[in-house]
Amino acid sequence: LDSRALIRIGQVLKVPGAAKATTTTSSTPSTKVPNSFAGRTYSEAVVGAANTNKATLERVGVPSKAEMQRKVARTARAMGLDPALAQAIAFQESGFNHTSVSPANAIGTMQVIPSSGEWASDLVGRHLNLLDPDDNVTAGVAILRSLVRTSPDLPRAIAGYYQGAASVKKYGMFSDTRRYVANVQTLMTRFG
Repeated sequence: LDSRALIRIGQVLKVPGAAKATTTTSSTPSTKVPNSFAGRTYSEAVVGAANTNKATLERVGVPSKAEMQRKVARTARAMGLDPALAQAIAFQESGFNHTSVSPANAIGTMQVIPSSGEWASDLVGRHLNLLDPDDNVTAGVAILRSLVRTSPDLPRAIAGYYQGAASVKKYGMFSDTRRYVANVQTLMTRFG
């Protein structure tokens, strides 16, 4: 099947000739995601998308944190990445909670933003749905694997996951990025 023929989590299906659905709930998702994080404020459109994604993840149900941790380790091994690194990133990003969505619309266990999800899809050669637990982990691990391969060292690869590799190269690590890298490296010993 062509990937356009697949039904994705959260997709609205329209049946020709069917009566219009009515609902008594608001058409806008509740505001569970704040509009700022780490001193950065995000646009209404981005935060709106984040709230929609959060509502979808809460509505469909997701695997437990323990199962997500196993998925991260299993996927990292399968893709040739150190499972301790992948688990440390996932724990730092979301605590293995797949319903996590940030104000920047970073989605799921690996906290992947949609534009990075497109890059990850290119890296693995297929469309990845960031709301899907397996695809989310695949996206995060693919991105992390690429950063490890292209960064001068592990701390800058980790920083690239958080801050963006181009930003790290241009500006160096911001103070919050340095804390993030230190936390991830400490967590690696826990998962190693």
